[in-house]
Amino acid sequence: MSIDIANESGWEADEAAILDVARYALDKMRIHPLSELSVILVDSEAMEQLHIQWMDLPGPTDVMSFPMDELRPGKEGEELPQGLLGDIVLCPEVAKAQGAAAPSQHSMDEELQLLTVHGVLHVLGYDHEEPEEERQMFALQKRILDDWRAGRGLGGISPAPTTH
Repeated sequence: MSIDIANESGWEADEAAILDVARYALDKMRIHPLSELSVILVDSEAMEQLHIQWMDLPGPTDVMSFPMDELRPGKEGEELPQGLLGDIVLCPEVAKAQGAAAPSQHSMDEELQLLTVHGVLHVLGYDHEEPEEERQMFALQKRILDDWRAGRGLGGISPAPTTH
C-alpha cells in the first residue's frame, strides 16, 4: 500500500500512527496492496479555504476526503480493487479542539487517528448524510479504530462524531 503523508500544518503530529491506522483500515476494507492514498495535514486557514471551495461552508473543518478512482471495499473471494484512492486532508488544530471537547477528552493524535479512518471510509464511498448511513459508517469506523488500537496495546476511546 502506498500512502504518502505531507505535514504542511505547522503542528507536530504522530505521522507514523496516521500511516499505520490508514494502512490498517485499507487492509480491513480489502483494498489492493498496490493502491495509493495521500494524507495531507494543513493549518486551519488552508482547511477553511478547502471547506469553502468544495463544501460552500464557512470555517475550517476536521477532515475532508477527495476520492479519485471511486474504489469500493473488496468482498471475500473476489479480486481486490486497485487504483488511486485519493486524498485525505486533516486539520490538527481542529482535531486538537475536538479531542479536548469530546466526552473522553482525548489527545489531538487520537483524534487524528479517528479522522484518518473516517477519511479512508469516505474515499471508499461511505457517507453519513442519512441516519442509517451514519449508523453503519460510524460503527465500522469505531470497530476499525478499536481493533487497530487493541492490536497496538492501546485502549479504545469513545470519540465524538466528526463535525463535517
